[in-house]
Amino acid sequence: MKDGHLKHVLWLSVATILISTSGALGKFIAMPIPVIIWWRSAIATGFLFILCRYQKIDFRINSSQDRLTFFISAVLFGAHWITYFYALKLSNVAIGMLSLFTFPVMTAILEPLFSKVKFDPMHLVLGGLVLVGIYFLAPDFDLESSQLKGVLFGLVSACCYAIRNLLLKQRVAAYNGSLLMFFQVAILTVLLAPFLFVMDSSAIETQYPYVLLLGLVTTAVGHTLFINSFKYFKVSTASIIASTQPVFGIIIAFFFLNEIPTLNTFLGGTLIISTVIIESIRSKQK
Repeated sequence: MKDGHLKHVLWLSVATILISTSGALGKFIAMPIPVIIWWRSAIATGFLFILCRYQKIDFRINSSQDRLTFFISAVLFGAHWITYFYALKLSNVAIGMLSLFTFPVMTAILEPLFSKVKFDPMHLVLGGLVLVGIYFLAPDFDLESSQLKGVLFGLVSACCYAIRNLLLKQRVAAYNGSLLMFFQVAILTVLLAPFLFVMDSSAIETQYPYVLLLGLVTTAVGHTLFINSFKYFKVSTASIIASTQPVFGIIIAFFFLNEIPTLNTFLGGTLIISTVIIESIRSKQK
């Protein structure tokens, strides 16, 4: 049992690291954001379709209610990606990722409204620690600059992501994680296709290696592992554990974008990692 729990925490940690590459990639890729998200979704769709066929997963959807849930959650997921990438473009990786990571607090507050999970006041405490960590991590910025818009886009992205995760949590037990992610990105591929005709997508000729990384590593693998974690953790628990993403994202941005972290970054990172350790122990004891 202990080994099983440790394995689930390990795979959730791998998912966290893979997803955290989205910050540097989203900032670096030089294409219109809806076009980036279309390519990200299309590549992930192709990979996940092949994976599901290889695993002989049944593509049938059990009910019309499930179809509606998948569609709404896909729209929320697309809104989350688009607003998140605008946050990255308008500010930097640190501000974009850190404003997004208010979503564990939103998740902890909203989860009792979406399921029979009893409200846990400790999640507010842990969420508060995450916010304090974010306060230390966030660099100084001028509220009249585009960085404020970056924070606001990040908060909208966080809200969309929290609600999407809670909606999928209700269905995750009945479907394979790879199939759930396939439905999400397939729907987004269709919905975002019109942007290819109104926005310039010619830069894909030079940007394709980074778009491939974003579509395969970050999206197809990282997000599928994250969705699978819902089978073993409450959404709020998985969200708080995944709050190490800004730490990994800032480290990646340092090496690949030369965005240098400050002392506050290390102080905030320590607080966030502390919440991860606390919640991991608590979830193991439940």
